[in-house]
Amino acid sequence: MAISRLPRFLAGIGNLDPSQPGGGLQPELADVARLARRLVQRAVAAARTEDAPVASLLRAHLGPQAAGLPVASGCWPAYEHVNLQLAVDTWLAAPGRTHDLAGITGPLRQQPPGLADLLQDGPARGVPAAGAGSVRTVALPAGPGGVTRSCVEWGLYLVTSNGQRLALLLRPGGPGSGGARPELVLEIAGPRQPDIDAVLAEIRQLAVTRSVFRGQVIAFGADVFGPGHTGPLTFLDRPAVPREEVILPSGLLSGIEAQVLGIARHARQLRANGQHLKRGILLHGPPGTGKTHTVRYLLGQLPERTVVVVTGEALQMVREACAVARALQPSVVVVEDVDLIAEDRGRGQGEAHPLLFQLLNEMDGLAADADVTFLLTTNRVDLLEPALAERPGRVDHAARLPLPDSPARRRLLRLYRGSLDLDLAQPEAVISRTDGVTASFMKELLRRAALRAAADGWPDGAADGAADGAAADGGAAADVAADWPPLRVTDAHIGAALDELLATRNQLTRLLLGGNSATDHIVTGADAVIRNPAGLSRRPARRLPAAPAPRWPAAWACPRPTAAGGRPVRRPTAAAGSAGPERPRAASRSWPGRPLPQPPDIRRSASARRLPGPARARPGQ
Repeated sequence: MAISRLPRFLAGIGNLDPSQPGGGLQPELADVARLARRLVQRAVAAARTEDAPVASLLRAHLGPQAAGLPVASGCWPAYEHVNLQLAVDTWLAAPGRTHDLAGITGPLRQQPPGLADLLQDGPARGVPAAGAGSVRTVALPAGPGGVTRSCVEWGLYLVTSNGQRLALLLRPGGPGSGGARPELVLEIAGPRQPDIDAVLAEIRQLAVTRSVFRGQVIAFGADVFGPGHTGPLTFLDRPAVPREEVILPSGLLSGIEAQVLGIARHARQLRANGQHLKRGILLHGPPGTGKTHTVRYLLGQLPERTVVVVTGEALQMVREACAVARALQPSVVVVEDVDLIAEDRGRGQGEAHPLLFQLLNEMDGLAADADVTFLLTTNRVDLLEPALAERPGRVDHAARLPLPDSPARRRLLRLYRGSLDLDLAQPEAVISRTDGVTASFMKELLRRAALRAAADGWPDGAADGAADGAAADGGAAADVAADWPPLRVTDAHIGAALDELLATRNQLTRLLLGGNSATDHIVTGADAVIRNPAGLSRRPARRLPAAPAPRWPAAWACPRPTAAGGRPVRRPTAAAGSAGPERPRAASRSWPGRPLPQPPDIRRSASARRLPGPARARPGQ
């Protein structure tokens, strides 16, 4: 029935009355194309909706107009990942807030999509497609002793805060975001721009106030800003060094304590009276004189201060270390071996490294009331003096730590003896023979003397049996100190150990322990003395024997030129004081015993000069 009416319907289309609604519309071929495009667009939209699950989640939470909502974003350094996660968790845990967490999956490493990209129905051009899946987390250190915290790498938080719906995206930054070093990005989408800006500012403040670095000793490592995902900072145990173990000349330690501990103790009074709190202390001196040991003692006396340690390859991260110290003050920045950045070898002799000036700028850029202490150590203060003289005021106190004198070496013997029974008839002989050594040398001296005393106290074969028994029970017997009587160290033990350390064959060992090296005159045995502080660098270079002069074949001798009349022309004689008469030119390559001769030039005759190119006469023809 409907098919029979179709011709009548089509005929009526061509006779539509223009005065009627919808009349006068003639069907055209373009109408079919428009209808086809609409059908294709609806089909593509439906397909893309199925392929964009993240966009579906966002529209379901934020509403159908989610693609047009404002987005606020903030960046954090990669080493602040654990603090950012703690700040987000703290903000979400506030009363009146609920949230759901969804993971983001896909090939997202090269060009991570932002929240504005995820709000679209499909991926933008050049942006990889993202899917919804499991939440990917990583455990990062959050304190000393192996404490860790689970941190989200890619996560979408769908939040309801006091009736207002928000979306938070926590993701890593791209390779070029915020500079060459990777960062973390937090993006927030919501209905009103002021509200999402306030949320971002609150989270940023929480990341500082709740920082896990506050009050801890942290160290920047070389892999903090490595490729891909960065390694975390390292948490160190705060050292506990008693004051009596810091053996320095009288008054030297008191001056250091006044600048570091005294200002920290009276910081409020000094600030109230308009006095600056930031200070720089430079500890310099020969290697092994106790600079690092003194720093460890000072850090143990400041238990509530945040300490940032920068050394080795991490010296390139001085700016980041100073930023952490500035945000978490009162704090201490320890820069060990600052002479490593004192001279730029690629710029020329005497020109300072840019990192040194960057450190000095960071020290000068702090506010006058900033409670930040810079502890610098160096073995080469001569490399620092020009830069410090050009920018005065960065270092407030410089202390030179000398080699231990006689009273200091006596104290070192008492300190490092432990529970040894030092039965020395002539202790002053040890003190006199160890002139110019460091504390490390004295510590190793006592250990070697104790080893000799332990070996003398065991019968033949008993030591091997005890070692086998200790290995059989896992070494438990060796851990019981109460079962072993104190070792008795005599003059013979410590004298033999001192002879061993001062012997010529142990010259490098002595140098590594901080002792001086004698190369000009070395005496072994009981009368050995350390004399030359220059070390191994003064060893004279060995001279190789001179190669014999080459003997030239007689056939290669050049005929002496003659002048008119047949008289020989006198050759120019050698200069006064030279090695002798002129010899034929030496070979380009030769070695002793087998010279590689080179024939001298042969003067061409007049006939040879008349011959063209290849037909010229050759030597010997």
